[in-house]
This record gives sequence, structure tokens and C-alpha cells, in this order.
Amino acid sequence: MNLFSRKTTPAPQPGNIVNLVKTASVSLTKHGLNNERAAVYLVLDHSGSMVGHYASGDVQRLAEQALGLSANLDDDGNVPMIMFSSHASSPINLDLTNYAGVVEREHQRANWGSTNYAAALASIVHHYRQSGATAPALVIFQTDGEPDSRAAAEQALRDASRLPIFWAFVGFGGRVNFLERLDTLGGRAVDNASFFHAARPAQVSDTELYDGITREYAQWLTAARANHIIP
Repeated sequence: MNLFSRKTTPAPQPGNIVNLVKTASVSLTKHGLNNERAAVYLVLDHSGSMVGHYASGDVQRLAEQALGLSANLDDDGNVPMIMFSSHASSPINLDLTNYAGVVEREHQRANWGSTNYAAALASIVHHYRQSGATAPALVIFQTDGEPDSRAAAEQALRDASRLPIFWAFVGFGGRVNFLERLDTLGGRAVDNASFFHAARPAQVSDTELYDGITREYAQWLTAARANHIIP
């Protein structure tokens, strides 16, 4: 069997997006974010070690969770989604009309490779700058492994710390020590990243994921405003 081509992703359940929108709203309200706006992005690891997470539906579920968050924060309801391995793919707009099975469709066209964090960060920065967005960006960045170049990834995050972009790293599977390092990385204008560990993504509730993202995003908004990064 070719593990890279198997298609076993479960179909989305009816009404699931509605429930995700409601759960995300509760989390945002809990952390004082119910009146905030953000451009939500989704970055997905497409390195070889991720095969099982694509096949199981873990990645599709994260895409739906990102869309539930965006429905509360983003006026246009679109989530630009990129997949990255050795290189970053062009963004695909995820929305309520195309989300069903979107990960299965799109990842079949993407190459498997290594884990180039720096390329993925640069792709989001470029897209955000070109988009003309006035709201800050909230980037859900999923990975299950260490980067190709630690130095390049660290520098990319430092360089982005003066931009209105927050990086919510989500680690699938075993412990990703480097993500913990990024969460506390020195040399940044403000702390512009968080880390949420989903060791077994299927067992992590929507509430746990949303709270793990929104809690630190709220703290970043305060620091970013104090440092005149966002108005």
C-alpha cells in the first residue's frame, strides 16, 4: 500500500462548523476578544512524518477549527491556507463553501518533503503584506517536527515580531522541543508566539484548542498595542 496516497479522511459531520463557531465564540468572549477582528491564517506541515495525521482526519479537523475561529474574527470569512515541507505552497482560500474535504483534495497536489519553517513564515508575511488587511493576523501554524534550520526559523520569528502578526504554533504528536523554544525566544520586540501541544489531536477538545490559542493571543494584543505595533 502507498501510504502517501491512501484516502481515509472522515467526512465532516453535519452541523460541525456551526458548533465550532459557537465554541470559538465562547473562548473569544472568555478572553475578552469578542469585539476584536483578525485575519486568520492556517499553516500545515506536509513533511513525510505527517502522513498519518492527514490520513486520520486530524489535519482536516484543524482546518475546520480554524474556520470556526475565523467566522468570529474575520470579516471576509476566508482562511488562507498553506502547506509547507521543503518549500511553502501558494495560499488556498478556505471558506464555508469549500471546507468539506479540502485538506484531502489539496494535499494530494502538494509535495512531501522536509520541514522548512522559515519558508512558511516568509510566505505568510508576504501574503499578509500584500493583502491590504487592516486587522492583525492570527496564524495557526501546525507542525510535528523540528525545522530544517533552527537559526533561520528563529530569525524569521524575530523579524516578524515588529509586524501585526501573531503565531499560534500547534504541535501534533510527540514533544517538539523547538516549538517550546520559540514560545520563549529572546530578541523579539514582543512575544509574538504561543505553543499548544496536541499530542493526540483527536483527543483534544475544541474548547482546549481554542483556549490554548486565544489566551495568549489576547496577551499579545495588549503588548502589541503598548509597543505601537497595532493601533
